[in-house]
Amino acid sequence: MSDGVEKSAILLLSLGEDEAAEVLKHLGPREVQKVSKAMSQLKAVPQEKIEEVLDDLRKHTEKGASMSVDENVLRSMLTKALGDDRAANLISRIMSGSETAGFDGLKWLDAATIADLIRNEHPQIIAAILAHLEFDQAGEILKHFTERLRNDVLLRIATIDGVQPEALHELNDALTRLLSGSASIKKTSLGGVRHAAEILNFVGQAVETSIIDNVREYDPDLAQKILDEMFVFENLIDVDDRGIQLLLREIQSDSLILALKGASEALREKVFKNMSSRASEMLREDLEAKGPVRLSEVEAEQKEILKVARRLSDEGQIVLGGGGAEDQFI
Repeated sequence: MSDGVEKSAILLLSLGEDEAAEVLKHLGPREVQKVSKAMSQLKAVPQEKIEEVLDDLRKHTEKGASMSVDENVLRSMLTKALGDDRAANLISRIMSGSETAGFDGLKWLDAATIADLIRNEHPQIIAAILAHLEFDQAGEILKHFTERLRNDVLLRIATIDGVQPEALHELNDALTRLLSGSASIKKTSLGGVRHAAEILNFVGQAVETSIIDNVREYDPDLAQKILDEMFVFENLIDVDDRGIQLLLREIQSDSLILALKGASEALREKVFKNMSSRASEMLREDLEAKGPVRLSEVEAEQKEILKVARRLSDEGQIVLGGGGAEDQFI
């Protein structure tokens, strides 16, 4: 257990059920698993450790009492945060201390271990497995494959329409046997262009380019669809201010107005703050004055702006999202 995870567990336990449940709601599934497992492993926390993690607990530990972990408290906390079904599944795995099974079991392993475990399976099987994992975890696993294998696997992920429940159960059972555990699974809708794009967002620029080039040789339209899904108009909110300013210089006012009609308030504010006060004020007025517009017109202008953004990115003038772990500063 890492020191950070242990401290997080102590903090949550010291907050009480309701407050801790509210915190857990804002964590991703993998974070919840790590912290929950850490909480279940805490037998008794000394007074000094509690004070180190949370000074506000001093008044509760003045008598030198330790903090014991009540399984019922942990169960109640997780149920409030995750709901009955998800909490019951997680609690059963944590409290049993046994190996987790199937797809869920893979979520507890590091990318290198999973890659070694599945690299000799048929690429279609690997594709189905990765399509069921979190995007960032699947991206990390892809990095451990040979270029030929990861190109093949990503292409198969992009062309998956779905997996029959029977086939998914069989695959999960096979993984369960491999992990020496037992579990069941219900998920049946996997893969597709969007799923492939989300995974590519986490593999890094070099691997991404290699995979996309390979997909393009197989199907240029499919490659473009994946690229379109990798960076959508709303993702411009993640571009730094300098990049937004460079992009705005390339866009006509009428085009920007239409595109922003379909943008979130947060993205609009991002654009406004990267304009002069006068230009920002005029754009706000034009947006308010603009009547209803067709969604198709808005999407068309957004796509045109994204083309400009990608061109600037290819020229090295701006950085779009999805660079992954290989991004470096020099």
